[in-house]
Amino acid sequence: MSAILGSAAAVFIGTGYIALDTAFDWTGHFEADSNGPNNRNIGLYVLYQLIPLICVVVFFVLEAILVLRVLGERKPMLYLLAAALLFAIGQIFQYVISKYICNGTHGKIDGALFETLFTLLSVVMIWVFWSSITEDDWPMPPTGGAYT
Repeated sequence: MSAILGSAAAVFIGTGYIALDTAFDWTGHFEADSNGPNNRNIGLYVLYQLIPLICVVVFFVLEAILVLRVLGERKPMLYLLAAALLFAIGQIFQYVISKYICNGTHGKIDGALFETLFTLLSVVMIWVFWSSITEDDWPMPPTGGAYT
């Protein structure tokens, strides 16, 4: 548990420092390239976009190994693949289709609405996947006058 908290804190602190240094130009090291439309910061991009993407891919691979090799099941992989597909659709809405939605609605909505919806559906499919590979052992109240 401490490894999870430590790595999350390291990414949070690193991303926060680079974002604040880029915004307020404390050290001058992380200057944003503000020449026209190329306003970007590579360090911030790596910590904010690539590390979560790498974590998602590693999660998918490890879960696939767990299901296929350890458990010897195939059906839960359909749920995991559906979750990956829904997540990918959400990212397509966020990064590709968003500007067309925003322009078409005159800035009232953008792709973030649909990205959030598809990410939520992806999380639901992860829960269905998890529920299908674990044994359902929910505490049930005894029948016949449990609340007397």
